[in-house]
Amino acid sequence: MAERIKISLCYASGPNPLLRALEVDAGTTIGQAIELSGMLQDAPEINLVTMPVGIYGKKKTLDTVVQARDRVEIYRPLIVDPKNARRRRAKKDTAPVAPLPTTDAGEALTQMAAGAAVGPEAK
Repeated sequence: MAERIKISLCYASGPNPLLRALEVDAGTTIGQAIELSGMLQDAPEINLVTMPVGIYGKKKTLDTVVQARDRVEIYRPLIVDPKNARRRRAKKDTAPVAPLPTTDAGEALTQMAAGAAVGPEAK
């Protein structure tokens, strides 16, 4: 009898990821493990021809043999290029900042105590 190993499979399909714990024969490939898991029936949008797969965040091919305690992952296509998304966030962060008042706080308190108007309305 062949040795059995435990692995897990993950497909993050939005808010409800599919997670499976599976026990397979030693020598099982990623493609075979995905088929055995039943994920292809539960998530018909999975297309192993176009969607990359990996183990613990590192891309692998479907014929890669799994090892004990591996987490096989099926990756969705990117919606936005990560570099472009970062550029957009950085551009937002560099928006002009309102200038600080030129009057220091101590001087403003002194003027306020004397009854003088302080700030933009003082002009």
